[in-house]
Amino acid sequence: MLQPISVNMASLNLITLSPMLVVIGGALLILIIDLLKKDLDKSLYVTLSILILFVDFGATLSLGVNERGFFDVMLIDGVSIISQLLILIASMLFIPLALTQKRFHEYSYPEFFSLFLFMVAGFQFMVATDNLILIFVGLETASLALYTLIAMHNTPGSHEAAIKYFTLGAMAAGFFVMGAAAIYAVTGAVELYDVAKVMQTRLSEPGILVPVIGGALLMMVAIGFKVSLIPFHLWTPDVYEGSSAPMAGYMSIVPKVTMMVVAMRLLGLYVDMGVEPVRWMIIALAVVTMTLSNMMALVQEDVKRMLAYSSISHAGFVMAALALDTTKAYSSIFLYYTLFLFTNLGAFAMLWISRHKGQTYHSRFHHPYEKFAGLIHTSPQGAVIMAIFMLSLTGVPPFSLFWGKLYVISATVDAGYLWLAIVMAINSAIAAYYYLKLIVYMFLKPPAPGIEAVGINSSKPLVVIVGISVAVTTFSVLIMQPLLSYISYMVSVSGY
Repeated sequence: MLQPISVNMASLNLITLSPMLVVIGGALLILIIDLLKKDLDKSLYVTLSILILFVDFGATLSLGVNERGFFDVMLIDGVSIISQLLILIASMLFIPLALTQKRFHEYSYPEFFSLFLFMVAGFQFMVATDNLILIFVGLETASLALYTLIAMHNTPGSHEAAIKYFTLGAMAAGFFVMGAAAIYAVTGAVELYDVAKVMQTRLSEPGILVPVIGGALLMMVAIGFKVSLIPFHLWTPDVYEGSSAPMAGYMSIVPKVTMMVVAMRLLGLYVDMGVEPVRWMIIALAVVTMTLSNMMALVQEDVKRMLAYSSISHAGFVMAALALDTTKAYSSIFLYYTLFLFTNLGAFAMLWISRHKGQTYHSRFHHPYEKFAGLIHTSPQGAVIMAIFMLSLTGVPPFSLFWGKLYVISATVDAGYLWLAIVMAINSAIAAYYYLKLIVYMFLKPPAPGIEAVGINSSKPLVVIVGISVAVTTFSVLIMQPLLSYISYMVSVSGY
């Protein structure tokens, strides 16, 4: 006779689910409001979404460190809290952009905001667990919502982008499931802390390295697709090009942060146990990614595609830190993406500077370099702001990403990988060419004959978001010490 299972509600620690429940409840609330009253102004949904994200932010900050909940599948450690805060900050910067242009009709649908909040919940689940099944559920929840959000832009390019992203995303999900199955076959566990215990005891068994490394390789392919590591990057420039500029900027940050956390938990487990083939696979992927993506970015004619390859290069740059297995290296990942968040989202937001949506600048691209020629004459403020973002992405002091790159390279040198630090520095120098190329067009070239120079969309939400991004990018040195101290503390208490 089956015995009833007694569940103690206090032991479930449901507070660990509170951040996700806030956004899921908010998404359902928006759908209910739309059912009760149709055709409400989109500003209501923008306001509601921002309010829900602020409540989620507060719920995340209130969480205790190193707690487990809901049958131990939820893990709230320092890494989980930092990454959730990054996801929410990026989301709060993105949502107000829905008010900047009426021509992006997807923002007028309440379903857009509900899907966006469901996507945020999926990302939060991914970083707030070490259970492979829940990571997969969060991954698919976020991905399916994101595919739909891209398609809602409703242009031929966006439909193509959504289909490409969906197809390759499904392939990545398949590799993730196969990798999880291989890990389960070796260890009989899906919680990473149990996986580590079992694997540690079995590593000395003859022949065990083959399935262990095989599982890691399958997982690395899945992670490579989501983080856009070469050779799994092919979807990235086309999907970014087909998406609206703000959505492309959001995709260049949040999905990568979440998958980096998954990689940190999963691949870091192998590196920590001394499985050297996995460490060298990570380093090889990182070097190939940052180098080849820089080569590809050099020949791009479109600024948005250039920024897409740029985000691939930055992902490779950060990926190298995963192989170092030091607290400083793991801290550098979060510092880098915190600074990259403001710079890159600001740069993509600035692609909205065109007032002449009916004007054709290029037969193939929407944002060719020629579009920005002579911008210093027609909009000095816009040219200076875009130049600040480009200089930051280059790594020029005192702008924010200089400190991020410096800290990652410093962690690499401290870990004893001087040659890798040199490769990273050389790639940063190569990247300077295509960032400075845009500055040359804006400041030194006259507008192309017969083409009217672009102007600035001065809507208040765009001004506020870009203003925040510029302020953080320019004056980040003032917050570096407290920010780095907080990140280092949260990473260290997580056991990394």
